[in-house]
Amino acid sequence: MPRGSAASVFLGVDVGTGSARAGLFDEKGKLLGSASSPIQIWKEKDCIEQSSTDIWHAVCAAVKSACSLANVAPEDVAGLGFAATCSLVAVDADGSPVSVSLSGDTRRNIIVWMDHRAVNQAERINATNSPVLQYCGGGVSPEMQAPKLLWMKENLQESWSMVCRWMDLSDWLAYRATGDDTRSLCTTVCKWTYLGHAHMEQWKESDSRDMEACGWDNVFWEEIGLGDLVEGNCAKIGRSVAFPGHPLGSGLTPTAAKELGLLPGTPVGTSLIDAHAGGVGVMESVSDAGSKAVSDEDAICHRMVLVCGTSTCHMAVSKNRLFIPGVWGPFWSAMVPEFWLTEGGQSATGALLDYIIENHVASPLLSNHAASQSISIFELLNKMLLSMSHEQNSPFLSALTQDTHVLPDFHGNRSPVADPKSKGVIYGLTLDTSEKHLALLYLATVQGIAYGTRHIVEHCNAHGHKTHFLLVGDLQRILCISKSMQILPDVL
Repeated sequence: MPRGSAASVFLGVDVGTGSARAGLFDEKGKLLGSASSPIQIWKEKDCIEQSSTDIWHAVCAAVKSACSLANVAPEDVAGLGFAATCSLVAVDADGSPVSVSLSGDTRRNIIVWMDHRAVNQAERINATNSPVLQYCGGGVSPEMQAPKLLWMKENLQESWSMVCRWMDLSDWLAYRATGDDTRSLCTTVCKWTYLGHAHMEQWKESDSRDMEACGWDNVFWEEIGLGDLVEGNCAKIGRSVAFPGHPLGSGLTPTAAKELGLLPGTPVGTSLIDAHAGGVGVMESVSDAGSKAVSDEDAICHRMVLVCGTSTCHMAVSKNRLFIPGVWGPFWSAMVPEFWLTEGGQSATGALLDYIIENHVASPLLSNHAASQSISIFELLNKMLLSMSHEQNSPFLSALTQDTHVLPDFHGNRSPVADPKSKGVIYGLTLDTSEKHLALLYLATVQGIAYGTRHIVEHCNAHGHKTHFLLVGDLQRILCISKSMQILPDVL
């Protein structure tokens, strides 16, 4: 796009587990340019941490690179939106990082979404049987914020006393950009036990998308030992909430604008969790044949979106609230306004595939072969499996793994078993260390992940959902396999 063009360009920033990405889009949704920048992560057993300072620097680098690649001038950017993992950020009154690490490292002020240090705290919270828990599938997960907050109070009292704001990462990004501390209805409802439906009548009467927080259950926070968080009208966890996309403050502050290479005052919308942003984008995507299967009014309620990367989120919406044991929700307006969201998930999918491949003795050799052919390691594995299927006259490709099976719960089972202590299993191991063995193990892992998805779909349908279509987004590893080998249709 030529500089100085009158057309509007929209900037989206997505912070995942391993990188910050920026994309520029025109008014029709066409991608004009994108860039990414890696972010640092510390892993020590169940403790997984990041730095908000490092992430902000990565965001700025990605935004500047994307604008340069797309040849977009700052004045062409009409608006900015953030999405990020549901990680927990700790900052003091000045907005400076407060350590969440037993190491005391002040850079490490984020407890990453996949951190499982608070398993014990989650169990104790769930033992209270608070009415709030029915909106979390019957119990909180250690990946949610309440258990992590309780862990902080019990283990890092000095840091606990220093924190002025506890924020979801996407909310912190919007706050860092605008200075506006309004939280997203998406983040607070899905990860903080905020009861969004408390706004149901208020929202209809006033048509307001920016609301004073009235969905915190003070009794719940007091009962679990975190009553100090509701002091000052819940100032540390959110005094006001807004629907995603609501304009925040006066847009970009001069400082943030300079760092991002944009103009002060550029509008910034209330954020979304990364998976839920993907869900909004994918939910309306369906084939022409599929769109005719149900009426337009009901169509959205017959779809489940899988947004995948390090982990996978399985999201479906309904007009009525459905309570499903072991599956998060129902969350009112957390993704699609006025619809109840059901959120299943697998805690390790892309991360599991990486783990299986990288820890096999044949991995270095396979990587070299992929590099020599200028293809990805996943493309090479796909080619190998197709070749093996032909060589063995296999009736169908999935039959290659008839003696190899993977239970994919290497990082616990998020749903529907909802057991963070669950462990993974590989059945059928031999002394084979060849590339072909790695290919079979890779295939068995993909199948195990697909079976996990099938379990979630069937469980949700058994409790009131009527899922007819699966829509997959952001799944570079598994989507390419399902297209080229039709593995997922075999399983599902």
